[in-house]
Amino acid sequence: MADEIRRHLEIPCQAPSNPLPKAHTIMASVNVINLRKGHAVRHNNEVCLVIEHELKTPPRMASYVQMSIRSVASKKVSNLRLTSNDSLEGVHLEKIAHEYSYKDTEGYHFLHPETYDDMVVYADLIESVKNYLIEGQLYTLMIADGLVVSIELPLTMVMTVAESSEGVKGDSANNVYKPATMQTGLNVNVPLFIDQGERILVKTEDGTYQGRSND
Repeated sequence: MADEIRRHLEIPCQAPSNPLPKAHTIMASVNVINLRKGHAVRHNNEVCLVIEHELKTPPRMASYVQMSIRSVASKKVSNLRLTSNDSLEGVHLEKIAHEYSYKDTEGYHFLHPETYDDMVVYADLIESVKNYLIEGQLYTLMIADGLVVSIELPLTMVMTVAESSEGVKGDSANNVYKPATMQTGLNVNVPLFIDQGERILVKTEDGTYQGRSND
């Protein structure tokens, strides 16, 4: 019996054949002068997202940082005025790609493409990006302490024109636009020749038309 136990203990542990990729971890800066919108910090023992940040340099006065942070848990917004030498506790952020799956009464569900772990994102965090959510599309979730603090969109996205007035045949002008509604409800101004059902590229920073999609 002892020999059998010894043989089991001597078998080396094997790594999984397809290990999951490591999450991309970022350490947010702790000096307030180096913080930026989108960074995460810990304030009053809560993980908070920096939503506004401005360095003020009034004449004949010491510079200071005016910033607003929002608690991920309570959604409370705090306005802070700190000296340029002050610091806040930094929080590790993980950037992990998840696939948007569906929405229900719990919130918006994003699945890890390999483990199928389900991350639920509440409506208030989705509000600014909800018109860019397409089922099956990958998005980068910013996660701190197991909580989603924000969502990163791709720089451009392929979207389908769901509603628009009929295109003008033979008109290839790019400087005359008409309103169009994408399949997500996003409104985009498109050239006259774009028809309903066409797939276009949209810049997520400002929702502008970037051209027809080749996909």
